[in-house]
Amino acid sequence: MAVEKNAVFTLPRGATGFFRPKDGPLPESDPRAFRAALYAAARAAGGRVGEMEEQAYPRSFHTATVVEAAGERAVLCHAHHPWIAFAGERRDWYTDEFRSPPPWAGAFADLGFTVLDRAQLTLPLPDVDTSVLTRDEWRQVRLHGLTTLGGVLFNAWD
Repeated sequence: MAVEKNAVFTLPRGATGFFRPKDGPLPESDPRAFRAALYAAARAAGGRVGEMEEQAYPRSFHTATVVEAAGERAVLCHAHHPWIAFAGERRDWYTDEFRSPPPWAGAFADLGFTVLDRAQLTLPLPDVDTSVLTRDEWRQVRLHGLTTLGGVLFNAWD
């Protein structure tokens, strides 16, 4: 896909979680920093941390839940970039099931994470600078029928 000169989001290397040894190791988000931010967010929500699971192959993200009076919310942390997203439930992959950040999402930003909102995560791929994606990554995008930024970032391709 060509680089869209008006792209509102640029994918960096490692955004899909795919690793090619010849390119060197991917960056990593620190799971301990995610855990610390998760507990700070739960306190801000007046709730508690539910389940937490670190990224495991082939998933490209860590996942957890925050339980508050309004219910349980899934919190996703990209394994290679400090991006946070929210969903209604924990899953192994997402396409467009993202939720808007809750009021307590600022706790993640305060600790160095970038909180992605639903509008960003549901951006159509033509509105994203995808020039860094490899042929193999594009093959996975097409194979899984992904059409949004969030689907590319929070996946479980194998």
